Amino acid sequence: MKHLMSTFLFAGFVILGGQLQAQQQSPSTASAKKSNPSASPAPVKHYFIDVHNLGPGKVTFEAVAQAHAKDLATEGKYGVEFLKFWVDSARGTVVCLSSAYDTAAIVKTHAEAHGLLPDYIYSVKSGTEAEMLGEKNIFLDVHVLGPGKVKAEDVAAAHQKDLAVQKKHGVNFVNYWVNEKDGVIMCLAEAPDSDAVIATHKEAHGLLPNQVYKVKQGQ
Repeated sequence: MKHLMSTFLFAGFVILGGQLQAQQQSPSTASAKKSNPSASPAPVKHYFIDVHNLGPGKVTFEAVAQAHAKDLATEGKYGVEFLKFWVDSARGTVVCLSSAYDTAAIVKTHAEAHGLLPDYIYSVKSGTEAEMLGEKNIFLDVHVLGPGKVKAEDVAAAHQKDLAVQKKHGVNFVNYWVNEKDGVIMCLAEAPDSDAVIATHKEAHGLLPNQVYKVKQGQ
């Protein structure tokens, strides 16, 4: 999926605008702002992963790519940025990664774009993405540990243990996402097969996934 970047020209306008505003602001206005610190903060975007379970044999990568194109054509209306998607055609599972202000914006985008609504939406914290090597199969594995049983810093530490032993099993862990509220972790990896992914987790820290999806990635 696409990445949007601010231009230097836009940044220049922002800086210049801020300077002009400061120059034109009267002392009384500045004092009023200082005396009213309760003004609403600007909304902040977060990462979200939404999951669609359509059923075995009921989805193809090509169909999802077409639906994704419709999402991209609609997302700006709701302040959403769809970044990547993964499709397990055998199981009929579609997973989407996006940046948005809230889950409602994601639902509205999907509803207007193609009407395929997700079964689950997780607000997630992302790890640091590694480079894909492009030589092996892609797997998305899911660990469900339960509410209150996951902390992002602990997942980061476990991920480092994965990285330390992954070459032994021919695996390349690309990234991970964690939802602390529901205790859900998702890991993206390149590997010869799902057994290699499981073996890496087992040796590294012993936290085995509940599901391992063989996926094709789009963006």
